[in-house]
Amino acid sequence: MSRMPENLAAFFRSVSYSLFAAVVILAGCRLSSAQSCASGADLDAATKTAIDSAATQYLNMSKNGDVAGLKANAIPAITGNFGSIEQAVVSNKPYFNDGQATITGTYLLDASQAKAALPQADFYCGIYNSSDRIGFSIPNLPPGRYAVAIQKVNGKNPITLTLVLQEMGGGWKLAGYFPRLNSIGGHDGDWYLTKARDYKAKNQLHDAWFYYLTAWDLLAPVNFMSTPQLDKISSEMQSARPSDMPSQSAPMSLSASGKTFQITELAAVPVDNKLDLRIRYQNANATNTNIAFQDNMAVIKAIVAKYPELRDAFDSIVARAVDNSGQEYGTLLPVKEIK
Repeated sequence: MSRMPENLAAFFRSVSYSLFAAVVILAGCRLSSAQSCASGADLDAATKTAIDSAATQYLNMSKNGDVAGLKANAIPAITGNFGSIEQAVVSNKPYFNDGQATITGTYLLDASQAKAALPQADFYCGIYNSSDRIGFSIPNLPPGRYAVAIQKVNGKNPITLTLVLQEMGGGWKLAGYFPRLNSIGGHDGDWYLTKARDYKAKNQLHDAWFYYLTAWDLLAPVNFMSTPQLDKISSEMQSARPSDMPSQSAPMSLSASGKTFQITELAAVPVDNKLDLRIRYQNANATNTNIAFQDNMAVIKAIVAKYPELRDAFDSIVARAVDNSGQEYGTLLPVKEIK
């Protein structure tokens, strides 16, 4: 889903979740002296205070919509491309102001001993067999000291803001900005996980897959973090993955209204606090809105006809025609109106 907006520093782009349990062999051991993690009692009080103070300051700036202040306190690598963070601040400002914030996790990620950028920097916090172990896996990370600060705002629509900070110039600068709502339609990640298992038991694997992904997104503060719970979900969901999920490199051919459309994406997305299914497909000219609208309607109806189970899982279906120039045209149709 968006999958909620993830606004990353240049070297935090394209991060991917990897199973924590598959990497560590010896409990409590560091895989490399070039990188280490400190949290809880392992994190000295002065460092924790400095990290938490910076994180609180940046959340308060977010509450006030102070994009200029955030940019002034960001590392140079992201100041030149700050638009996505600005968008995230503006769109999530109401949620930031909806309740009291609590820092739920502070982690110091030390890669200062690395000689060059790490192709894959893996940090392991805590003892492997413990229930509260945490892992972070970040690609192309330059040498330095970093921190991950997780803050939760428990309002009507709870939201988690995870900040990646880098120690620079005697302070902790903003290096990554990750807001993520904790519920959709009033339901949290555990609810979606239960529903995913129900769909899987009924062999409705498309519904199950999308709900597993939704559960994972709601429960995971960021995609490059692992916990025992997230490891379990990741492992469990693999057996529910449908074999026909489309992608940009392997599109799905869909016949509708006498045409054949190339579907490049099926994804569960939150829209107006409801869970919808988004379809992206290749279209000759998305700027011709009359034709694109008709094509969108045909694609929506054909997808639901192909997978009737989708009626049980989604409020609406969104089709987005995308042409070769990158232009898009979208149409939303409530499931109850699809005949």
